Amino acid sequence: MNRRTFGKTVLVGALALPSRAVALGPSVSGGGRGIPLSRLREQMKAQGGREVRVPLLPEAAEALKGVESLEAEGSGRVPHYLRAFGAVPAAARPFAQLIKTVYTRGSVAPAVKLAMGLTLAQLDGSPYAAAHLERLLRACGEKGRSLLRALEVGSYSGLEAPERASLEYARALGRGPTGLDDATFDGLRAHYHDAQLVELAVTVCFSSYFTRLCEGAGLPIEPWAGDTLPAAIPSAAESSAPRVALMSDAEFDAYRELVERAKSGQGAAKSLGLGIAHSQRAMVRAPEQMRAWFGYWATVREAQAVDTATKLQVSFAVSMQNGCRYCTVHQVVGLRRAGVDVAKLIAMKKDDAALTPREKVAVVFARQLTRQPIVSSPADYKALEAEFGTQGAFELLLQTCAFNFMNRFTDGLRLPSEDEAIKVYQEVYGPGSYEGYRKRQ
Repeated sequence: MNRRTFGKTVLVGALALPSRAVALGPSVSGGGRGIPLSRLREQMKAQGGREVRVPLLPEAAEALKGVESLEAEGSGRVPHYLRAFGAVPAAARPFAQLIKTVYTRGSVAPAVKLAMGLTLAQLDGSPYAAAHLERLLRACGEKGRSLLRALEVGSYSGLEAPERASLEYARALGRGPTGLDDATFDGLRAHYHDAQLVELAVTVCFSSYFTRLCEGAGLPIEPWAGDTLPAAIPSAAESSAPRVALMSDAEFDAYRELVERAKSGQGAAKSLGLGIAHSQRAMVRAPEQMRAWFGYWATVREAQAVDTATKLQVSFAVSMQNGCRYCTVHQVVGLRRAGVDVAKLIAMKKDDAALTPREKVAVVFARQLTRQPIVSSPADYKALEAEFGTQGAFELLLQTCAFNFMNRFTDGLRLPSEDEAIKVYQEVYGPGSYEGYRKRQ
């Protein structure tokens, strides 16, 4: 497998899954180009009276006042994807900032990124996410409409080469980190420089997060969504940047922030002892997206209705399900530092027998939502809620979404594991275990 230079980081070959995860396979919900938009529209209409699974914030809630919504200013429209944070209200505002940053800011045209998001909604079979992403795409002028036509007919042949490459990349990585081959990545790389590649990676990863949040929470479409457009979305400025982008002032500033955070007590406590992780070193190339993602996630992590070990169990299960070598190794580090017994860690590589009944409820839900978001049922979420309560269930939903994001980001870019992470992994599974894991591909 090829090695690629990514800034100063070498993107090495992704590692194979343990045997149990190979049997489960990555998330593939649609096959081909996913569910046709016409069918998703029909499903969306049928779900108008859908039973929402999470407490919704009131539209006039303090947490939603002044948010940077993608809806037209003064419209009074508050989408359910922002109201869904009733269990963790403090996260609503940074989530609004995150979704706006991912899709409308940066150097890649918003229409392209929204079309990538809509591709993920097709793959994951999410009528709700598809409805909103289609609305946003229609607000992007002629470029948005041409991309929407391509998605409607299921053919990219009439698009410009960079747009075709972007959608093929979204389709490949959207299936899971093991679904992205060298040819597809190299096709994208021919049109974008490194900073833009990270921006596009974040777009796909966030879209995977978004579809699972919408389906896991059971969000029904708003009555106004089918008949109105959001605010007009401006096009990105044409970029004449060199193919190998020079590091910008914004990237330097963002990296200094990471260094300061790593030196602080709080940063060190949350870094698993790894300093600045390679995932952070990569994401800093898209500083706006990095700040929005980490700012949002820092707010979510403040919620503590579920203990850290259980959340790590969920992250481990999702990473195994998706075949993410980088995140699987990180979760082993986290679980080991949380005091989980080595024997239990070894057993968890094979099956769920070592999990407590409470842990198993969380893990089974996380795997199901990871594998096929649209199959997740109200009964699945109610079982989670019965065990962990309203806030705890929502925290675990967000944890599941987060590692569907991170798995695609880290292994989609083939980020190498940090030396300290490899060391801890080998302390758990024995000398040479990491190399053995790495060669099973």
